[in-house]
This record gives sequence, structure tokens and C-alpha cells, in this order.
Amino acid sequence: MTPNIFRSWCGLAPANNESASKKKAVRIAKASAYLKPMMVQCALAAIKSKKQPYFAIKYGRIKKRRGHKKAIIAIERMMVVCIYHMIAEKQPFIPTDYAELMEPNFDQPKVTLNDITVFAYLKSQGYDTSLLVKCNDN
Repeated sequence: MTPNIFRSWCGLAPANNESASKKKAVRIAKASAYLKPMMVQCALAAIKSKKQPYFAIKYGRIKKRRGHKKAIIAIERMMVVCIYHMIAEKQPFIPTDYAELMEPNFDQPKVTLNDITVFAYLKSQGYDTSLLVKCNDN
């Protein structure tokens, strides 16, 4: 079994609505009348958690683009895939992007430049060089 099959079994995969090679707008599948509502409650609880804000941060980013309901479904899918991997690999939940999400200056990447001429060139072209760091390692 793969994570996609497990997600589909839980009723969180998009339904297929295609006719004459035209794909129509789809909703999630009508499956798992007991598991899907339980996962909605788990997702709602996870986005309100103050101790572990991982899913709350993910939810906030998705909600900005898609809205509340689609963001909840996305969080449900993430949780189901995480549960699958935790069971299959017998490992605790350790997301790979956890450190990046918890860092307050995540959206501001910093660049280290070794060549001062590149730094001067960028400044002359009108780029904001306040986030750049001069490094004189020779």
C-alpha cells in the first residue's frame, strides 16, 4: 500500500470526473463516512495547537491562497500521509521543514558573497543589499 492509496481509502483524494477527455472540477471522494469526519476534527484541533504550531503555520499559508475549507482538507491529507509514514516506517513524526517553519526570519534568505565586486555590482544595479553579508575569506 502506498500513501496515495491510503489517502484515497480515507476519502481524501480528489474524485475523478472526466468525460470525452474533458476534466471537470472535482471534490474529494465520498468515502469513509467515519474516518473523514474524525480527521476533520483532528485537523481543526491541530491548527489551534499552541504547543506544536507546525500544522497551524501550514494551515495559515494555505488559507491565504485557498480559503478555510480547502486548507482544512489539505491539512487532513498531510496528517493522513504523516500517519501512514509513521506506521509504515515505525518512526516518530519529524517533519523535514520543521526548523525552517519555526525560524522567525524564514522568508528572508541571506546570501554570502565572497567577491566584493559582485556586491558592488548588485548595489550599482539598484538591488537592496541590506540582507547580503560581506565575507572576506581568502
